[in-house]
Amino acid sequence: MKKFDKKDGDFSRKSSRTSTGSKDRFSKDKSKAGEKSTQVEKSEYKGRGKNEKPTYGSFQERDNKKKPFKKPFSPITKARKGKSKSETQPEYDLTSIQKQAHKDADEIRLNKFIANSGICSRREADKLIEKGEIAVNGKIVTELGYKVIRKDRVMYKGKAIRPEKPVYLLLNKPKDFITTTDDPLERKTVMHLVDGACEERLFPVGRLDRNTTGLLLFTNDGELSAKLTHPSYEVKKIYQVTLDKPLAKNDLEAILEGVTLEDGLTMVDDLQVLSLDKTILGLEIHSGKNRIVRRIFAHFGYEVTALDRVMFAGLSKKDIARGKYRFLNEKEVINLKFMNKSKNKKRPK
Repeated sequence: MKKFDKKDGDFSRKSSRTSTGSKDRFSKDKSKAGEKSTQVEKSEYKGRGKNEKPTYGSFQERDNKKKPFKKPFSPITKARKGKSKSETQPEYDLTSIQKQAHKDADEIRLNKFIANSGICSRREADKLIEKGEIAVNGKIVTELGYKVIRKDRVMYKGKAIRPEKPVYLLLNKPKDFITTTDDPLERKTVMHLVDGACEERLFPVGRLDRNTTGLLLFTNDGELSAKLTHPSYEVKKIYQVTLDKPLAKNDLEAILEGVTLEDGLTMVDDLQVLSLDKTILGLEIHSGKNRIVRRIFAHFGYEVTALDRVMFAGLSKKDIARGKYRFLNEKEVINLKFMNKSKNKKRPK
């Protein structure tokens, strides 16, 4: 009896420990599941993988206090009499490429007036006029082709707009800067790099990815910006591409013949091998599709480890160090203004 009681007692204690342990394991599993669900809910975009598809990771809490941005770069400096002085903003005389030089009393189309203010292109200005979002001297104007003089008071969204002095600035963009005029996550943007360059508002022409370096043009000329980003002008861009492995000859030939991606066929104008190990390439392309260079090589199983835009619309980054900028000279601006639509037959962009 004592032996039975002892075993019975032992058995009861074991069963109690087993039941308690199962409860603990169940509660731990439940807490782990809760943690996993919390992590999934708080996932955030981390960039793109080798196949150029978005990747996500665990969310990291950020300090809500806005930290002041310390500008690490500065404009190009020129030595004058032993002193270093920042490049001054030039004045452009563009009357040579205009039909007539407008005086204050001369009439100008309303859409051009709006475009010259840097808000948008002429075509987009026509849409604003049709929607009744533009007022001239207190009256809503919806008539296309309406003309104003420079002394007229033109209003958009309750604010007066006026033609600004044209500004054209070329930046050699470094890595880890986002091409946007405003970022809600308060990350570093390209606007930090040109802050204080001039009094006029500047906007980037097109965009470069966060990890892409090289030439990026800024201007307040809405009409020119629309021209340089429109597919019909086939603006030439040249990139230096660095791959994670040597480029095979058959892949090089296939890229030159044209690459069909998820958004259609993309043509490459030229592709040259620049290094003995066949990992550094020179690529000429006119397409302005999003992340097009990276997607082309990802299609063939390559990862672009470095991408640098060395030429844009005939402009090069000669004498512009990484993170610095310079103003375009008058000749360069005139060349951009004279750029015409491509005379080539229609082809995939």
